[in-house]
Amino acid sequence: MNVILMGPPGAGKGTQADLIKANFPIPHISTGDMFRDAVSKGTDLGKEAKKYMDSGQLVPDEVTIGIVEERLAQDDCKKGFLLDGFPRTVKQAEALDRALAQIGKKVEAAIDIYVPEDVLVERISGRISCKNCKAVYHLTFNPPAKAGVCDKCGGELVQRSDDQGEAVKKRLEVYAEQTNPLIEYYEKQGTLHRIDGNRNTMEVFADIKKVMESL
Repeated sequence: MNVILMGPPGAGKGTQADLIKANFPIPHISTGDMFRDAVSKGTDLGKEAKKYMDSGQLVPDEVTIGIVEERLAQDDCKKGFLLDGFPRTVKQAEALDRALAQIGKKVEAAIDIYVPEDVLVERISGRISCKNCKAVYHLTFNPPAKAGVCDKCGGELVQRSDDQGEAVKKRLEVYAEQTNPLIEYYEKQGTLHRIDGNRNTMEVFADIKKVMESL
């Protein structure tokens, strides 16, 4: 099964991706994780990507598409994949379709998790993560036992620069402008499934699971 997981920042894609990984034998491919790893390692790509990520902008298509195409060619994607964070524009979606067609594949389901904007701002602005193990917490909904300290490894908890202040609003604006047209794109292809993300985590996953089991 070849699945795309869509939704704005703060919609809960990461949480749902973890549940999907635990229940379906396909690799989870997150462009966000790829970029953040490159940033932490200080690679040329990481330095370039960081400039865009820090200001809430999307990483340029030519960089993103190349990374994803290389990833989909790896052996663990032969039985399918879960793409998280890509495509984000119609141009990327068209490039993905062309790349998949060359290896005899296509997108079977585009799952869009939608959440009201005011809820998204509250979710994102309270999010913190561990510098060491990358565990994620929320100051309101899932705080650590000790302020500023990771429950799992004792590492320092920090807030990503793109989860702060104006960068949050900018990320949501960019998403609305550049990514919302994807909803129409996949709707025309008959592969779009919209899921209400403003609910309990397991209620959201139950609906996603139904979609994936139908493929």
